[in-house]
Amino acid sequence: MARQKGLLKYKGTLDDLTFYQSQDGNMVRQKGSLDAARIKKDPAFIRTRENMAEFSSFTKSGKLLREAIRPLLLSASDNRVISRLNSVLTAIKNQDSISARGLRNVGVGITVPSAKALLKGFNFNKRSLLESIVYQPYIVNTLTGVITINGIQPINNIIAPPGATHFTLKGAWARVDFVNGVYDVQYTNLVNLKIDNIITNVVLTPAAVPAGAGTDLFLLEIEFFQEVNLVQYMLNNGGYNALTIAEVG
Repeated sequence: MARQKGLLKYKGTLDDLTFYQSQDGNMVRQKGSLDAARIKKDPAFIRTRENMAEFSSFTKSGKLLREAIRPLLLSASDNRVISRLNSVLTAIKNQDSISARGLRNVGVGITVPSAKALLKGFNFNKRSLLESIVYQPYIVNTLTGVITINGIQPINNIIAPPGATHFTLKGAWARVDFVNGVYDVQYTNLVNLKIDNIITNVVLTPAAVPAGAGTDLFLLEIEFFQEVNLVQYMLNNGGYNALTIAEVG
């Protein structure tokens, strides 16, 4: 594909060229010459069909995960999160050493410890990374889902954006079954603190243990607010908020 230049920007199709707008700007690409029916049946394209099947599989897994934690993503994600997450899930799919080529999937791959390590620490907002904001260790109890941050002193342990007066910490315990395409998520209490020098022990406790089977994901989010006349308003539409997968069980 190529980028459109000049004063006039086109949209639509002209001969074998397609003009369109993406988040990267105004682009143009040439129509492919391969026939879809041929790709589906021609033995020469068996590798292509296998790659397409696996692509469909891990993108569905990514959609499932995003649906599971959608309430958190609404306030802490970037416009590249889908492609970045799919990149990680591709690597996890490749950890599937059991299924035949074309059938490898995230549900099998994620059972390998090295695959879980790929997902741990994933930040859903690349503009705001949790490890660059919270400078106080947190502990995740994978048996209870409780996330603890002891002795946090906001003015020293939180890198707050300009204008922020308060922040909220919250967590979630998501159990995602990538094989069967189901999930259950239990959210924690919220802890809202003023950005001052008061030392606090933060304890985030899930409402319950998620039901079913699957992969346990423990998430931690921080949101920033500015208080005006005793009302807290989210800062910059959530652009400074951070959400990460703190642990994978």
